[in-house]
Amino acid sequence: MADAAVTPLSIDDVLDQFHPLRAGTELRGRIVAVEPETSDAATIVIKPGRDWNGHEPGQYVQVGVDVDGVRLWRCYSLTHGPRPDGHISITVKAIPGGVVSHHLVRKVRAGELVHLQQPAGDFVLPMPIPQQLLLVTAGSGITPVIGMLRNLFSKAVAPTTDITLVHVNQAEPHSIFKDELRAHAAAGRIRLVEHFDDRDGLLDLARLESLVPDIGARTAYACGPSGLLDALEQWYDERGLALSTERFRPALLTEAGEGGSVAFADGTVVEADGATPILDAAEEAGVLMPSGCRMGICMGCVLPMKEGAVRDLRTGETTVAVPGETDPGGVKIQTCISAAAGDCHLDH
Repeated sequence: MADAAVTPLSIDDVLDQFHPLRAGTELRGRIVAVEPETSDAATIVIKPGRDWNGHEPGQYVQVGVDVDGVRLWRCYSLTHGPRPDGHISITVKAIPGGVVSHHLVRKVRAGELVHLQQPAGDFVLPMPIPQQLLLVTAGSGITPVIGMLRNLFSKAVAPTTDITLVHVNQAEPHSIFKDELRAHAAAGRIRLVEHFDDRDGLLDLARLESLVPDIGARTAYACGPSGLLDALEQWYDERGLALSTERFRPALLTEAGEGGSVAFADGTVVEADGATPILDAAEEAGVLMPSGCRMGICMGCVLPMKEGAVRDLRTGETTVAVPGETDPGGVKIQTCISAAAGDCHLDH
């Protein structure tokens, strides 16, 4: 009877207007505050819906925002531990050409709704907490680590862990959370090594052992750009040491392929170059695409390709679908790490 009374809407449509964060519906969150951190970064405080499962410090959340009528999903680290008010927070840096990051940093306001997925990721500290920790971060790579630190230092009994944090930034004004980190250092909670490229030059990993003399005894975590993580992983591998890393984007090949037209089942055709992931090219053209972590890990962006060829931007490998020869249902590809290697057709 209630559904009939609100036809052509449904009861859920009506409830969405008055109680969008209720249990048993699509998980969303209401923005509580937008707090500037630097000239190009802000912390977004969100009240999640009742079905939010909670998270471990260091994990990330997929956030969906509607920009010009297109829902775009991005992953952001949660920058806190459990909060008494039940809110969650992410800290976003507006990157050049970043549609979602610019929207969140410059345009969203308190009271607006965003879409959420449950937290994910295994970049978390083991239990019990190791006695000695090394944390290496660069730029916004500090975001999962600040969540770890805030959680550790919010406990009634502070941990006795010996923590060294090596934090790299292009310049001091761009250093997110610098005052908070310096306060922890002044209080003796961490040993903070700040490195600014404009002052110190690019970080030479040969200096790492001098910066952290007992590096081999420390449980190590690193988060930042692919170039830094690649170098750190090689450094640790050469010495037989373990390193846990968190990447915000996969390491992609720099040389472009040939590109082509990407056709979709509804008749939409998108021109894509050979260096841009199909997911990005399609979203920029207004196509609503499924996606998740955008790193080739979560498989949330997989679509069947009925015909054509794509190139894996991480490995350079080409995947081809030929009608009558390959699976009638299409060859599944990951659009977040695949670029057009000629014309192709996706069943979406």
